[in-house]
Amino acid sequence: MADQDAQDRNLPASQRRLEKARKEGQAARSRDLGHFAAVAAGGAVMVLLAPTLTDSLAHMLRRALHFNVHSIAEPGLMGERLAELAQTLLWVALPIGALMAAVAVASGVAAGGWVWSWKALGPKFDKFNPLSGLARMASKQQLVDTLKASLLALLLGAAGAFYLRAHLDEFGGVLALPLPAALSQAGRTLLAGLSLLLLLLAAFALVDVPLQRHLHRTRLKMSRQELRQEHKETEGNVEVKSKVKARMREMANRRMLSAVPRADLVVMNPTHYAVALKYDEAKMNAPRVVAKGADLMALRIRDTARDAQVPVLEAPVLARALYAHAEIDREVPAALFAAVAQVLAYVYQLRAAMRGMAPMPQDLPPLAVPAELDPQRDAAPEEAIA
Repeated sequence: MADQDAQDRNLPASQRRLEKARKEGQAARSRDLGHFAAVAAGGAVMVLLAPTLTDSLAHMLRRALHFNVHSIAEPGLMGERLAELAQTLLWVALPIGALMAAVAVASGVAAGGWVWSWKALGPKFDKFNPLSGLARMASKQQLVDTLKASLLALLLGAAGAFYLRAHLDEFGGVLALPLPAALSQAGRTLLAGLSLLLLLLAAFALVDVPLQRHLHRTRLKMSRQELRQEHKETEGNVEVKSKVKARMREMANRRMLSAVPRADLVVMNPTHYAVALKYDEAKMNAPRVVAKGADLMALRIRDTARDAQVPVLEAPVLARALYAHAEIDREVPAALFAAVAQVLAYVYQLRAAMRGMAPMPQDLPPLAVPAELDPQRDAAPEEAIA
């Protein structure tokens, strides 16, 4: 199953997976870049401080090779002198070593970015499993690292051997020179050999940095199942979200339908759209939309209005315009004030006539609905009638 999962991971790592890996201490690191940077920094310091280091080394050799009767008579003084010389060398080597370590760390940060995580220091008990250890030894990453390290060691050893063979006479001639000249000659020869080694390390670093980035992204590749699971975690479960949205729409529809019995009239088209309007002269500056819906919701608004004995008026153009441009619990657009006033006046006259307080009104006159507010003004004639 694990092999199958590894084969299925052929999709690039998402940004979230890359960030999660960084939080866990995983980043692309190039050892060859660190080796090159450290050796280059150490070599540069030694070149800059070559005169001072040469004088100090010559002085130390003179002191080390100076003997007198007192030192011969007391052998313990030789140990004290050796400890003193070692301490002096240590004070010289420690700053250079610290600089080389700092440069190596900085090169790693430059290659893979700064990563600070305690998870990398946490115990990993699966490392004690010999089977998983064998699997890691046979992994692609380990194979590439082993081959690269072997090739680097072979090339460095071969380059060093050829260089020593080519300059063997120079190293032998150092023994015949005075001490200051011998140190200077040896330093120049070693510096030339170090430059050759630095060229090899630089070539490997140029190859290793993009290689490690590629291998890092390869290790973090995702399968389709992992990508879907991550999408669910970030965006939420689609099924749950759809159910929540459906539930919210149902609740909103119930609240809207509960306001229909308090409306003054419902304008329909005749079954596709329905808009319920209410106007209270004492509390409102203009008629307000309390409910609206299309298709099935329009029929539910119509049935609710009839059950509550709210007048239902068929005015297709006005119903379409109100549905498209008016919002629930908001006043109708100013451009539709005249048309809404016409239908309200018609409904008020109809109610008064039904109570015997006024004559029965004639048919509803043409409504003053601007043509640009009708969403079906450019539709076919048979579509505009619906």
